Amino acid sequence: MAASKGGWCLCELLRLFYSLFFPGLIVCGALCICLVIVLWGLRLLLQRKKKSVSASKNGKNPTVIAFFHPYCNAGGGGERVLWCALRTLQKKYPKAVYVVYTGDVNISGQQILEGAFRRFNIRLTCPVQFVFLKKRYLVEDSQYPHFTLLGQSLGSIFLGWEALMQCVPDVYIDSMGYAFTLPLFKYIGGCRVGSYVHYPTISTDMLSVVKNQNVGFNNATFITKNPFLSKVKLIYYYLFAFIYGLVGSCSDVVMVNSSWTLNHILSLWKVGNCTNIVYPPCDVQTFLDIPLHEKKMTPGHILVSIGQFRPEKNHPLQIKAFAKLLDKKVAESPSSLKLVLIGGCRNKDDELRVNQLRRLSEDLGIQEHVEFKINIPFDELKNYLSGATIGLHTMWNEHFGIGVVECMAAGTIILAHNSGGPKLDIVVPHEGDITGFLAESEEGYAETMAHILSLSAERRLQIRKNARESIRRFSDQEFEVTFLSSVEKLFK
Repeated sequence: MAASKGGWCLCELLRLFYSLFFPGLIVCGALCICLVIVLWGLRLLLQRKKKSVSASKNGKNPTVIAFFHPYCNAGGGGERVLWCALRTLQKKYPKAVYVVYTGDVNISGQQILEGAFRRFNIRLTCPVQFVFLKKRYLVEDSQYPHFTLLGQSLGSIFLGWEALMQCVPDVYIDSMGYAFTLPLFKYIGGCRVGSYVHYPTISTDMLSVVKNQNVGFNNATFITKNPFLSKVKLIYYYLFAFIYGLVGSCSDVVMVNSSWTLNHILSLWKVGNCTNIVYPPCDVQTFLDIPLHEKKMTPGHILVSIGQFRPEKNHPLQIKAFAKLLDKKVAESPSSLKLVLIGGCRNKDDELRVNQLRRLSEDLGIQEHVEFKINIPFDELKNYLSGATIGLHTMWNEHFGIGVVECMAAGTIILAHNSGGPKLDIVVPHEGDITGFLAESEEGYAETMAHILSLSAERRLQIRKNARESIRRFSDQEFEVTFLSSVEKLFK
């Protein structure tokens, strides 16, 4: 009796679902149609607004080229790409209108341009209009202690909407990796869209870290110790990677900065027909002007690190490895060794990290041997590199590594992380001879630093010469040629 009653309830439930299926389908279809109509209406509204704003006195509409770079006043390699890309396009299309979407609301556009010249020795030939965005906090990682990737990506959509409401360009280039803005500008703004990818928001390497339950800056210890949480996070990562691939595939032109990035973008976005490697512009000529000789400007040896103070740069590894080096050199006057960390601070979180690094050096008892140089002018950076013996880099799977190239061009012997762009593209043999060194662990870095310092002056000089010859392919001139060739499709 109970079994027959249970069967009757199941049949009634199935009948209810069946009766609701078609009405539900009709409602969903109607909502989708309404959404399409609303989006199409917004597109027409934005196009009408664009025509009314951009029409010039002679009745012609100049091409508006916009770069989405919320942190354009930061001093990293990504910002150097932005300014070099703008300079390159201004030479090719001097009559176009150039716009930069930025969240640096506390300074003026002129101050931003002066900062670009001071840090990168880059001066633009045409005016640039800055569109200041007030909602940049939506893409700050500090806003999302959990589900950070999803939170920042959704936040970038709202930030992109704010940008689009203020200026509708003809050509939109995301130069900072906010792929979720691409469909917004393409389908709502009616723009031709391109992207320069420094680092994929998610990669197969990140999936591997979670899958293997390894601790990392993006994989907390409490998650690695819990198999269930690891499974949940892995599912979240796979779903996010799928959506990331969809939005990325909207790009008409895709530029990546290294072989490592290329492999990941091809596997995620699957747009090989419009994807090219465009190595970042490195001001190698300025550094090549530094006389190449055995460094004897100061007693002892200077070890220098270049990179923004972001968590993925792994500056603690540099300090810990340097402490081990000092222990190894205790019998050889460790006071002759000094580590100088040079980088840019974007916000209070970066400043907090610098303070933590200072405390780490104090805890290790090496504070007298460690210096921090924050947001220093280009000439001061050049002076430090000209007197350094070793250039340090410790980021795992660095997408490219402009700082690595600059160290090699300046004549320092580079010691980079054995992964990513430095391993695949930069610190590679030149005509059969080595151009630098690679390491992974604290002990590995300490031993390699000790090995470099133990080399003869003649051997170090030969490695410097090899490195300089090998990095000429990363010059500003090479960037201009490959960049223009890649974006040509956007201007047809």
